[in-house]
Amino acid sequence: MSSPPIVKGTAAWRYFGDFRAGLLAEQVLVLQVAHPVVAAGVRDHSDYVEDPWTRLMRTAASLSIYIYGGPEGARYEADRLRALHRDFTGVDDDGRRYSALNPRAYAWVHATLVMAPVDTQRFYGKPMTASELDEYYAQLCDVGRLLGLREQDMPSTWPEFERYYAETIDGFGPNETISTLFETIRTVEKPLRWLPDGLWARLRREQMFLLRGALQPALRERLGLQWTDEEQRRFDRFRRVVRVTVGFVPVTLRSSLVRRIGRLNVWFRAHPRAYRFLGGAPHPG
Repeated sequence: MSSPPIVKGTAAWRYFGDFRAGLLAEQVLVLQVAHPVVAAGVRDHSDYVEDPWTRLMRTAASLSIYIYGGPEGARYEADRLRALHRDFTGVDDDGRRYSALNPRAYAWVHATLVMAPVDTQRFYGKPMTASELDEYYAQLCDVGRLLGLREQDMPSTWPEFERYYAETIDGFGPNETISTLFETIRTVEKPLRWLPDGLWARLRREQMFLLRGALQPALRERLGLQWTDEEQRRFDRFRRVVRVTVGFVPVTLRSSLVRRIGRLNVWFRAHPRAYRFLGGAPHPG
């Protein structure tokens, strides 16, 4: 499937960096770790429980490079991630050996990141048109190839991808990593010391509320998460408020922060000494 490069005005450029995607961050994490191989890898090799905010910022920085960092930045980041995950191996809950580069698991993580901007528009914006979805998906398939995904790992069209996505979720259920993630969301320390404790406690409750509202109903039920008709009405009201309020923000501004992060990370790639001088890790991202 051929696609236009990701430049200003194209579907991926317009929608991928929409800041409202942050409202779906927890949902995306749950869907990722619902995959047994991803769950084992996160359990054994991730520091998201001890330092979830740094982990989240690193993920956002990495994603920004693929869409807004240009072809060279995307290729560099893809090579870095493959090298990073090559050593992430272990034994899953069923006693089977796993690798973080397991093709199906690797493809599933990418699939959740493909779907997140689509869900962002569906929940909180204006759903993408059929032509936008076709262009967007073709562009994200190109990103997947940069990541090392095989052609057989990516459905060839958007409708086929939707079927694959739904069928994969139908096979998910509870696991230890999901339970740990829920506990982390409920108890995570505030990212800013000056936030009042009462406000932060409420924000944590709202995070779980938005997570429960965004999850697919069947999966939500399998995970034992309560959801009432009144909560659905409250969720729908919240969605309308976000849709109307952000609807007045120009499209270019909705993704401006993520675009800037992408360009900044590409600059750091070219100036690693500056990155280390500012207290960064050995490699940006």
